[in-house]
Amino acid sequence: MLNSIHPPRPDWYEELYASALDMGMKSYEAQVAGYKSLIFANVRGKAETVLEIGIGAGPNLKYYASDNSGVRVFGIDPNKKMEKYAQAAALNVGLPPADFKFIHAVAEALPLPDASVDAVVGTLVLCSVKDVNMALKERLMLRKSTEVMRVLKPGGLYLFVEHVAGKDGTITRFVQGVLDPLQQTVSDGCHLTRTTGKYISEAGFSDVDLNMVFVPNAYFVSPHVYGIACK
Repeated sequence: MLNSIHPPRPDWYEELYASALDMGMKSYEAQVAGYKSLIFANVRGKAETVLEIGIGAGPNLKYYASDNSGVRVFGIDPNKKMEKYAQAAALNVGLPPADFKFIHAVAEALPLPDASVDAVVGTLVLCSVKDVNMALKERLMLRKSTEVMRVLKPGGLYLFVEHVAGKDGTITRFVQGVLDPLQQTVSDGCHLTRTTGKYISEAGFSDVDLNMVFVPNAYFVSPHVYGIACK
C-alpha cells in the first residue's frame, strides 16, 4: 500500500526534502504558533495516545508532548528520512524514546487498530496525500469509515492546520493554478488548489470547528484552515 500510494523517491530527494523542512520552516512556524497553541490546548495533558499523520520533522510535538505530559505518540510519514529529525524533536521536548514511535506509512492506510488513539494531528499534510477522500473519508467502500475516524476512540479529536485554495476569481487562486504542477514536483506532491476544508467538513465527523485565516508570509501557500473535528 505504501509503495503504490507513495512510490519511493531517490534517497537524495527524500533527504533534501526532510532537511529543508527541518531547517526552512521556522518563519512559517512562528506565524502559525498562535493558531496551533489554541487548538493543541485541547489535547495537551489530556490525551494519552496521539497519532500524527505527516509528522515530518516534528514541529508540533512541543505543543502536546512536552512537560512530561505522559502522552504516547505515533508519528506517520511516507518519507523515511524524516525519522531522525522527528526523533530529535521528540527528545528536545522531553518525550521519552519509549513514548515515541515513527512509522513509515501513509495517511490513506494507517497501520493502527480501530479506536486506538485519543487524538489525530495533521498539519500541512492533506495537501500531499494522494487521495484525500481515502485518507479522510473511505478506506474501503464497504466500511464507510474514514481512516482518521477509524483509529479515533469515540469522542476523539482530529486537530488540523491546512493550506487551501484561494477564493475563485482572485489573483491568489489564479497563481495557485499556474504554480500547482511545479509545486507538486518540488514539494513531494503538495497541491496548492485543494479545497481541504470542504473535505474535512464532509468527512462525517459529529462536529467540526473550522476557521480560515490568511498567513501573510506564506504567499501562495495560503489561505489556511485550522480547527478541531470530533468523532
